[in-house]
Amino acid sequence: MNKKALRADILLLITAAIWGFGFVAQRSGMEYVGPFAFNGIRFVLGSLSLLPLIFIRRSRLIRSGSSPLPFSRSFLSCLLVGGCLFIAVLFQQFGIIFTTAGNAGFITGLYVVFTPIAGIFLGRKTGLPTWIGSVLTLAGLYFISVAGSPGSVNPGDIIVVISAFFWTAHVLLIDKLMNNANKKETILDPLELSAGQFAVCGILSMVCAFAVEPFIVPAVEKIDPSLLSAGLFEWKPLPALISAVAGKTVSFPVDAIIPILYGGLASVGIAYTLQVVAQRDAPPAHATIILCFEGCFAALGGVLLLAEKVGGWTLLGFILMLAGMLATQWAVIVKGRD
Repeated sequence: MNKKALRADILLLITAAIWGFGFVAQRSGMEYVGPFAFNGIRFVLGSLSLLPLIFIRRSRLIRSGSSPLPFSRSFLSCLLVGGCLFIAVLFQQFGIIFTTAGNAGFITGLYVVFTPIAGIFLGRKTGLPTWIGSVLTLAGLYFISVAGSPGSVNPGDIIVVISAFFWTAHVLLIDKLMNNANKKETILDPLELSAGQFAVCGILSMVCAFAVEPFIVPAVEKIDPSLLSAGLFEWKPLPALISAVAGKTVSFPVDAIIPILYGGLASVGIAYTLQVVAQRDAPPAHATIILCFEGCFAALGGVLLLAEKVGGWTLLGFILMLAGMLATQWAVIVKGRD
């Protein structure tokens, strides 16, 4: 392996670790602020963190004689992809209320399996490894969700599964937009699309933080009263939090700052940039395998930082899901072998 490929693999491993530990930040952050407020702040921060890179890349494209897509023409693309992202992170964030960071990390990875299956409806071929991977992944999902107690499915896991469908749609939308852009002379910058979709997701989340969050606590209490009675989620809806802080009846939840900064700057700004840089030199097989370990890092972070317990059945589920994800990407692994 050459030095460039090795460096790229290391960067991809760091990326997977940052994204995996991001699930810990998502779960711990909601101890202090609501899900919409958490998503809104972190995605706006993530969008802003990419702006310097965008202007640098646009300058280079212009100097090289290329024609970047005007911001006005990329607006609709950002709106479409950002709306899909908003729904995906909405279900993911709500699911994390009721499940562990490890479960959420692995289950979110279902989009790796769903994407090639969805390709069938787009006229793409789906080989035997994809179907084998699907069976392994579904078996792993079963063991993760029931955790050795058949008939007792974790509702949070089901909600995160729903988010995986929207992550799949998100991946397919980006693929479609980038392919359409590449067929034309203008270039749709992936960083621009990312910053735009993050901004759309952040703004929609902040609107819902004011309009919807006041009704969430009663809903959570109906689904699982123990979460509130145990003090796991003590946050106030954003309007009430702002009023209380302004009235000095409560102090600002400073413990929420680290998870929000991590979710916005590390998971979005830093990790995405590392992925873009790394995949220039990383063989596709390496990228596929390494990024699939995001769920492993999520489980590790949950155990180390949140004291989440991983039983034998859950561990078996993790192994089966990881094997299924890798099997689904077998064609990429074989063709991209270094």
